[in-house]
Amino acid sequence: MSRVPPAPSRRLLLAGALAAVSAAVTGCSPDSEASTSGGSKRLRIGYFAFPSGDVIVKSRKLLEQALPDYRITWIKFDSGAGVNQAFIGKSLDIAALGSSPFARGVSGSSPIPYKVAWILDVAGENEALVARKATGITDVAGLRGRKIATPFASTSHYSLLAALETAGLGPSDVQLIDLQPQPILAAWQRGDIDAAYVWLPTLDELRTTGTQLTSSKEVGAAGRPTLDLAVVSDDLIARDPQAIAAWRKAEAKALRLLKSDPDGSVDAVAAELGISVADARAQLAQGVFLTPEQVVSADWLGTGSSPGKLLTYVTDTGRFLADQKQIDAAPSEDAVRKAFYLKGLSDVLA
Repeated sequence: MSRVPPAPSRRLLLAGALAAVSAAVTGCSPDSEASTSGGSKRLRIGYFAFPSGDVIVKSRKLLEQALPDYRITWIKFDSGAGVNQAFIGKSLDIAALGSSPFARGVSGSSPIPYKVAWILDVAGENEALVARKATGITDVAGLRGRKIATPFASTSHYSLLAALETAGLGPSDVQLIDLQPQPILAAWQRGDIDAAYVWLPTLDELRTTGTQLTSSKEVGAAGRPTLDLAVVSDDLIARDPQAIAAWRKAEAKALRLLKSDPDGSVDAVAAELGISVADARAQLAQGVFLTPEQVVSADWLGTGSSPGKLLTYVTDTGRFLADQKQIDAAPSEDAVRKAFYLKGLSDVLA
């Protein structure tokens, strides 16, 4: 049995930040290529290869069209832990980030210098806990003493801890293993793990030989929702708020396209992720995508000086992580509020 260790110190994260991000940038694959328009201004954007409006923005080059004088680089990450390290290393301007790693990032005496500025999606059936059928496990309580893999410091990690608690288990009652999605699949195929909490597309591969025990949709309905947020660096807010405005409008357009042009959206996601149209359609159907009007409503991000319910969700997430010894102390509601960038948010509706 093993207990999840406390989150690494900010010093340790900083020590690994530049190396991790340098590898991500210099080792660009077709999925993390730079789109260059020839201008002198730059935007470095972190994203996940995960079905969402963010991927549509990238695939359709909506941001490049809105900011033709900018050099825009898209950098692929496997989880929020790497995104947090990159912001500490000042190697990103904008990035997708789960609500759990965001809560970690704004905790402590030296919060990461970024702010949440958009909501990409709400976790649904696209993140889930699955056990290998060969284990015979059919519910979360049956995981006692078993090996469970998840990317630490991710929304899946947070949801896994919440699911275990609901089933009367603590981290010390199971063997938690820190693995990224692709290594999770390899460990699953070797029989090295009994279960995993992870997201698409790896999740769908596990489902073929696994039994789903719960999902982030269920965990959220029980009071612990998780979301994919988008954060912007404090430096970008200070030097180029107009770029943030253009980026928000591109993200809002992508959310509208998901509703108004579902077939085109499926095609864009399939092309960007290198999967079939059928798989892209099935994966998009598992997510929960808000409209721009919902994003800026009191039920979610909010606008101006009035943050929405996301403030409560992130604050509660921080408290839970502190109770689980994942962070040293929970961020105060005021600290979380200061990590919201709402200025100009309502302009996306214009």
